[in-house]
Amino acid sequence: MASAHDLARGHKRLRGLIEFALGEGWTVVRTRGGHLLFTKPDCAPIYTSSTASDHRADRNARAQLRRADRHALAHEGVAWFMESRRG
Repeated sequence: MASAHDLARGHKRLRGLIEFALGEGWTVVRTRGGHLLFTKPDCAPIYTSSTASDHRADRNARAQLRRADRHALAHEGVAWFMESRRG
């Protein structure tokens, strides 16, 4: 797997986002078009630009990753609850 430094390709702002995602268990790869793809089991894939268009891009991407994690946990909790009621 490529390092955060390699994936950021000289964009210092991206390195922090990539390190955050890797620390939270996400897999990060570059697409053929140069975008970043974040994947994690039980979560929807998240694509982001490789260059930030504004100063909030990093914060918005981190928020998307956190939301996807929360959504996956909530869905897992509902599945557990429904399974426990059956039996």
